[in-house]
Amino acid sequence: MKFSIIFLLLSFVFWSAKSQIVIKNTESGLLLTEKGDSVLFYQTKPKSLNGKFERCNYIHPLWAADGTVLTEDFPADHLHHRGIFWAWHQININGKQICDGWELKDFVQEVTGVETEITKSGNAIIKTRVEWKSPLWQVNGESKPFIRENTVITVHQQNGNFRRIDFEMSMLSMTENLSLGGSADVKGYSGFSVRMKLPDDVSFLGKNGIVTPENIAVKSPGYVNVSGSVLKNGGRGGIVIIDNSTNPDYPQYWILRARNSMQNAAWPGNKLFPLSAKTPLVLKYTLLVYSENMTNNVIEKVLSE
Repeated sequence: MKFSIIFLLLSFVFWSAKSQIVIKNTESGLLLTEKGDSVLFYQTKPKSLNGKFERCNYIHPLWAADGTVLTEDFPADHLHHRGIFWAWHQININGKQICDGWELKDFVQEVTGVETEITKSGNAIIKTRVEWKSPLWQVNGESKPFIRENTVITVHQQNGNFRRIDFEMSMLSMTENLSLGGSADVKGYSGFSVRMKLPDDVSFLGKNGIVTPENIAVKSPGYVNVSGSVLKNGGRGGIVIIDNSTNPDYPQYWILRARNSMQNAAWPGNKLFPLSAKTPLVLKYTLLVYSENMTNNVIEKVLSE
């Protein structure tokens, strides 16, 4: 796989004295640390399990402040799940499905470029360029990208008992008559997903209180707080998944699972969304990775920013 890693060295050197976040380029991707502790890893190089379920362009591991790994990759119950990822079951061109980006069937992603930066405030920014391809989609006998993705991941410095991570995914069709959709069943698995390790005492909270997972998508306007004994020695913590108010069909529905699965802002569900070749689709989500407890007041403050 060919890709370029571009470090904005001047900015990095100038501001590094003010920031404790460090971005390290490795053979497989980018490792972010703060004060020497691992924060997250962004996978740029394709990774597979015995040649199957090849994936890149996702985050795993995601670490808690105490060093606990919160995410899973290649879990035995769903080998296609991968840390923090965004994917769609149905990718159709001219009314025909050409691949399944969720289950990684006939689906290839190539990270063609990465830029990194440390901001004046000491936060880390990762900007990626990714091409989506399929062996079932060729132009004049040659495999061509059908979607070009540009994603910005902003990793904030630890703030008290939590860290904020922002995602902005921009996707532009490279051909006419392309559409994205979730699983064609009533569940509609699709979009931004978090495959985290789930403790026996996992709970789901929204602004209106307890959110009960169901077989199908449920409502929880704005965010879902997934919490429990996720830290070392049974310590409490969790991840708040926030659906940005600028997203299409906000507030989006959620697929939530208490066992052996991901947590998913299921958009557009089982329907198809036509992707433009002129105006990109932009989706924004935020994670709050925290220790101990996270109050609605803090979450609401983040929502208002």
